[in-house]
Parts: sequence; C-alpha cells; structure tokens
Amino acid sequence: MVLRQKKVEIVVLLRREKVDGYVDIALDVEKLEGKDGTATYAEIREFIQKEYGVRVTNLYIAQVKDKLGFDKRENYRVGSGENHVPQCPPEKEKVIIDAFKHFNMI
Repeated sequence: MVLRQKKVEIVVLLRREKVDGYVDIALDVEKLEGKDGTATYAEIREFIQKEYGVRVTNLYIAQVKDKLGFDKRENYRVGSGENHVPQCPPEKEKVIIDAFKHFNMI
C-alpha cells in the first residue's frame, strides 16, 4: 500500500504601498484547525480513544508512520536495540490509518 503525504507551499510577495483603506479577510479557523495535514501524537491518540475506544502508543503511531513512509524527526532516545520491541497489531494499525485520514495526513 502506497500512500502519499500532501504538502503545500505558499509564496507571498510583500510590497510597501500606500493604500486608501483596509482589506478584510474572513478566515474560519475552526474549519482549518487540525485539518492541515499535520497532527501531534497526542491529538492522534485522543482522536482514536474518542472515536474507537482504543488506546494506542506513540510507538505504534511511529511504526505506522514508518510503514507509510512519513517524514519524522530524529529520535535521540533509541536504546541499545537488545530489548524486544512490540509490533503494532493490524487492528490498531487500521485505526491509526483512519486517524491519519481524519487529519488529512494521507
């Protein structure tokens, strides 16, 4: 399964100009909030808990991000690699992917 991340770039040209009035811009922040293609691990966990009644860990979210090829920050607490690392169960992977869709991450 190949999923693509949406990325948006905005270019703005600013000029100093004398204007006769103001330009009013209406922006519905509530519509945009949490729907811009990004979400924190806490927001993802809260959404999954509320919608599905399932608890997921940051580890499981990170594993699904790795599987889908998402960019992530470098983790500075990597450990020794000697311990067993639990793998995300398929049913939790499905709800994590649904959360990514909810937040327009995929």
